[in-house]
Amino acid sequence: MRFTSSLLSSLALAACAVGVPVTTPSPEESIGGIAIGEILNLLGVGLVTNITTFITLDTLVDNLVSVNFTVKNPLPFELTLDSISTDAGINGTVYASFSHDFPSSNKLVVPPLGTSASGIVTNVTLVQGAIASLDIIPLGYLDIIKADADLRLLTIDGVLGVPLEVDGLKQSNVLATYAVDLSG
Repeated sequence: MRFTSSLLSSLALAACAVGVPVTTPSPEESIGGIAIGEILNLLGVGLVTNITTFITLDTLVDNLVSVNFTVKNPLPFELTLDSISTDAGINGTVYASFSHDFPSSNKLVVPPLGTSASGIVTNVTLVQGAIASLDIIPLGYLDIIKADADLRLLTIDGVLGVPLEVDGLKQSNVLATYAVDLSG
C-alpha cells in the first residue's frame, strides 16, 4: 500500500515538476518562462550516453552515414521518443544532421532510470562532407549542438503517456565510436 501511494505521489509530483499539460503541448512550452529544453541544459542532464556512427564506402560518395545512439532516462517513470531532430558536431561546427520519426511499431521506449538504444537511424547527412568529417574520428566524442524531441512521459510499454515537445537540447562530449566498413 505504501509503495503504491509513494509511486502515485512521485508520478504526480514529476508531472507537475515538468509542467506537463493535459492537452497537446505548444512549441513555447516552458516552466516559469524558461523552455524545458533550456532547463535540462542548465541542469546538465545529458540524455545521450553514446553515439555509434557507421561509415561505408558509399559514404565517400553520398555523404550519408547511419547512427545508433543510447538514450538515458533520469526519471523514475518510462518515457517514449516519437521523433528526434539533431545536429551534432565539434566546437559548434555541425558535422552530422538528421531527423527521424520512430515507427509506431518500434518507438524508442526508455525504462525508468534506464537506457535504451535507438536502433539504426539511416540517412544521417555529413554536413561538412565525408572527407572533412574523417578528421573528427580520433577525438572520440561529439557534441549535440541542438536536438529537438517529441516524446511522451508516463508511458506504459510505449503506449499512452503525456506528450511533451522538448526543443533546444544540448550536450557536450558524448562518447562517439565509429565502425568503418570500406569493403564495398
